[in-house]
This record gives sequence, structure tokens and C-alpha cells, in this order.
Amino acid sequence: MLPPVFGVLFDGIAYGMLLFVLSVGLSVTLGLMNFVNLAHCAFAMLGGYLTATLVNDFNWSFFATLPLAFIAAATASIAFERVFYRRLYRAGDLDQVLLTIGIAFVSVAIAAYLFGTAQQPIQTPPLLRGAIDFLGLSLGKYRLFLIAIALVVTILLVVGIEYTRFGAQVRAAVDNQRMAGGLGINVERTFAVTFALGSGLAGLGGALAIEIVGLDPNFSFIYLVYVLIIVSVGGLGSIAGSLAAAILIGVSDIAGKYYFPELGAFLIYLVMVVILMWRPSGLFGRR
Repeated sequence: MLPPVFGVLFDGIAYGMLLFVLSVGLSVTLGLMNFVNLAHCAFAMLGGYLTATLVNDFNWSFFATLPLAFIAAATASIAFERVFYRRLYRAGDLDQVLLTIGIAFVSVAIAAYLFGTAQQPIQTPPLLRGAIDFLGLSLGKYRLFLIAIALVVTILLVVGIEYTRFGAQVRAAVDNQRMAGGLGINVERTFAVTFALGSGLAGLGGALAIEIVGLDPNFSFIYLVYVLIIVSVGGLGSIAGSLAAAILIGVSDIAGKYYFPELGAFLIYLVMVVILMWRPSGLFGRR
């Protein structure tokens, strides 16, 4: 029979996997494209509200809404990339921060106006309810589902960015846009697809997050802090780093609240400070 600490570890890993799905898109766009997108979690919120609306108001299957959450967030990000982001690729970090944080504020106001400020309930499928008993531990089915989704996302991203022509085009376009264009790479389309991929994953994460952490208009700012911590701790542009950092932050957060509730969320900031003092570029960041 496993001791209770393994139950805390399991919950922390599941929570970390959720944070990974939310954050890995920003790691890709910020690390590979050098664009500071603080509106990243606004796209996650879009996916979450779409899922909640389809499930609660139109009786859609939760599983059917997940790809739609990805597609909706990806499509919205393409529109924003064409209208706003593309103009600031060569601008300074401050310009990018001011634009994207403004978009985040607008998204919060729109969500509060359309859906109110209350938490959005959601009914998950019977298949994902309850728990499985394993060696004396109660493993939540939904948390097992989260872990499986995150592992699939990790494999697809690693293969897609590291071992495909598209991944090579993205890296080439980031290193030297003029040279990449001279080699026949459509730089604008490559950046648009990269943004769509990152924001689509955020939308998927927002849909998956409702059952675990809830959804309200403040989601865009609350989880932006977690996402930025994970990207910083993991290292810019590193998928493996984002995964490791998300698990570390997830386990630290759950363990801290379970064993040291008086500290609240302070423990994750302490972990971040210690790691960045040890490795300023992050766990898997390039020096």
C-alpha cells in the first residue's frame, strides 16, 4: 500500500500537466519567435468559455468540444497575428508587452460582460468521473486523462518542431527572416501557423482547466503568472523544459498547499527564485 505522499505527487503531476498544456504554446512563440505575448491566456479563456457554452447550453459532448476549443483559439490568434502582432515583430519588448497586455484586459472585460463574473460550471462525461483504486491510492480518472493528453501533446510537438520541415522553417525564419525568404520560405505564413499552434494549445488547456481550477474572467491574468513562471523556469523554446518546469511547479504548488497551507502559493515563487539563481536561463534554456 502506497503512503499518502504518492497521492499528493499524483495530483501535483496531473496539475502540472494541465499547466504544461496551457504554457507550452507561449514557450514556443516566445522562445522561437521572440515575441512577448501576454495575451496568451486570453486565448485559453476563449477555449474554456467555448467549451462551457457548448456543454452547458447546447448539450454537446465534452470530448467533441476539445478540438473546437483548439480550432477557435487558433483561428482567433491568426486574426490577431495578421492585424496586430505582425506589425510588432521587429519592435521592442515594451511595445509588444503594452499591446498584448491591453488585449488581455479587453478579453477580461468582454468575458465579464458576456458571461458574468461567476465561475462557469461544467458537466464532464461519466467516463471521466470518479476514481480508480491503485495500491491504496484513489487516482482521479479526469487527472489520468489530463496526463495522457499532455503526453500526446509533448510527443507531437517534439516531433513537429524538431524533426519536420516545418520546424526547420520556423527556426530558419526566426534566425534570419531575409535569408529564409530568399530560400523560398513564406515567413509570414510560417509565423501565423506557429502562433495558431501555440494559441490553439492554450485554448485546449483552457477547456481542460474548467474541471480542475474553474473558469471566470480573471483566468486570463491568474494563470498568466503560472505560465510565465513555467516558461522562465523551463527555458525559452524548450518543450522538455516546459514539461519539467510544469511538473515541478505543479507538484510544489499542490504539496505546499497540502503540507504548508499557511504559505499558500508562496512555495512556487520560492522554487522559481532558487532555480533561476542556479540556472538563470532555465532548466533547459540555452545560455
